[in-house]
Amino acid sequence: MDKRRVVVTSMGAVSPIGNNIQDMWLSILDLQSGIDEITAFDTTDFKVSLAAEVKNLDFEKYLDKRELKFNDRFVQFARIAAIQAMKDVAFLDNQRVGVILGSGIGGIESISNAQNNLIDRGPTRVSPFFIPMSLINLAAGQVAIDHNLKGSCMSVVTACAAATNSIGEAYRKIKYNQLDACLAGGAEASITPLAVAGFMQMKALSTSTDKNYASIPFDKNRNGFVMGEGAGILVLEELEHALKRKAQILAEIVGYGATCDAHHITAPIEDGSGATMAMKLALEDACLNPEAIDYINAHGTSTPLNDKTETLAIKSLFKSKNLIVSSTKSFTGHLL
Repeated sequence: MDKRRVVVTSMGAVSPIGNNIQDMWLSILDLQSGIDEITAFDTTDFKVSLAAEVKNLDFEKYLDKRELKFNDRFVQFARIAAIQAMKDVAFLDNQRVGVILGSGIGGIESISNAQNNLIDRGPTRVSPFFIPMSLINLAAGQVAIDHNLKGSCMSVVTACAAATNSIGEAYRKIKYNQLDACLAGGAEASITPLAVAGFMQMKALSTSTDKNYASIPFDKNRNGFVMGEGAGILVLEELEHALKRKAQILAEIVGYGATCDAHHITAPIEDGSGATMAMKLALEDACLNPEAIDYINAHGTSTPLNDKTETLAIKSLFKSKNLIVSSTKSFTGHLL
């Protein structure tokens, strides 16, 4: 079977540094961080006080009040980013267009609220919308409904890799002619007391009170990640399909690789070998040599173990090549 070329034709984003692609990019160019004091809840009893929250988002510009009431925050973010990505997009056959969206945790705010309601008011006061509000695949499902997309609709749940894996799986489905196009990406909204407390007790979060020196990937003084929230959606298409509808081509995806360390539930393998192999597989899929790569957007969480092992992985594969490496988590925090 001929392998088809896969391109990116549109994008949408809700982020701590801008509520659309243009504003997000301008914030990066202007070196504006989205990290600040948590406003979602009182952090008095917490050892962590900073997060990267979405700010000044006009939800009602995109969704009506009923939709906002009965959709978890992470689903709202996904739907809004998808609306942006789908602006001026008209597919040739919606039966051949899919949605693959990832999330690490999903509707944890809805779960926490329902649990509190159960304890305080009893089981009959738990909302019948609680279950659909909390399920991770409801983001993909709602986006599919919004845009009448009838191809594969699914979610990838692989912790920090969920959105990247979603994009990779969408790429493969288009490459091997299972779809002509796909909305792919991820959404998260976990800046809640329960989630922050959980990560805090794992000692995964930065306890810094300096918002300009909290999420500092690859810095020798890094001491944990800063939680973020938001959504990012790409429209992927087969090249000829995109050209036929005269779409603007923004980029091409040429390779994807995925592996498992099979090592520990939270810690990466010490020598970075799993990440090395994932990058090697992506290069082989793209028919490229390591020398062809100039820049890596790293996972770069600002945790002691990740940044060290990721550095080892990069050095192992790319040897002495003078690469540019950075992590945008210094701007956005870690959206999980």
